[in-house]
Formats: sequence, structure tokens, C-alpha cells
Amino acid sequence: MSKDGYEKLRSEIARLNAEKNELSKEIGETREQGDLKENAGYIYAKEKQALVLNRISELEARLRNAKITDNLAVNKDEVRIGATIKVRDEGSGAEKSYTLAGADEADPGSGKISVSSPLAQGFLGAKAGDRLKIRLPSGEKVFTVLGVEYK
Repeated sequence: MSKDGYEKLRSEIARLNAEKNELSKEIGETREQGDLKENAGYIYAKEKQALVLNRISELEARLRNAKITDNLAVNKDEVRIGATIKVRDEGSGAEKSYTLAGADEADPGSGKISVSSPLAQGFLGAKAGDRLKIRLPSGEKVFTVLGVEYK
């Protein structure tokens, strides 16, 4: 994962911890209202708290196991996670740029594709000048890698 992706997850954990604290207060206030079996506010807050705690746990596990791609020693001539590549679709002639990112950072609208996607998998290991046939859900396409860059 990139350093930006790592920081984004840390920010989400901080936000969720603040939400957890607010939910704890809300649970305390609704507990004082009496019968908890029929207290919809209490039940909702407890369910929401469980979801928040699960998400925090999940994100913390990802951060513990994360490797920052910005610091990895990789062959900068080959397409790997973290690379920004410029490619030409030989069928349409269209040129596009993609950045290969971890699943948490993928945002196809901004050109960040998940390294586990079929398109990214087809580019892994390629070098500038390589012509590749990549099998996609929509069928096979031919691409030429025009450039590989690590930012």
C-alpha cells in the first residue's frame, strides 16, 4: 500500500475512534432511561458500536500487515504495485494512464486500479515497449505499455 493509503486508513481509524466515544456516551445516556429491552435508542447504539469496533479491528489488522510500497526496493523498469503506467489500447488507439494500487486505494474513476484486478494482473511484470494480450471479462484486449513510472 502507498504511504497515502496508509495515512488514509489511519485517519479513518481516528474518525471511527471518535465515533466510538460518542456512541459510548449515547449508550450511557440511554441506559439511564430504564428498560433496555424496549429502548430502541440503546439497541441501535449498541449495534452501531459493534459495527464500528469491527471496522476498527479490521483496519488495525490491515495496518499491522501493510508494507509501504514507496519504500520497497523494486525493479523500477517493471510494472509493480505503486507504478503509474501509460498504455495504448491497440483496438481503439486510446491512450490511458493507470496507477496500480492496493484494493483499499483503488479508485477507477481517478485511474487507480486494484493490483488484483484482471487488467492490473495483465500488466504486472511488463516493461515499457511490451505488447500484451490481456483477458478481461469483456474479452481479450491488446495493449502496448508506453511508459512505467514510480512517483
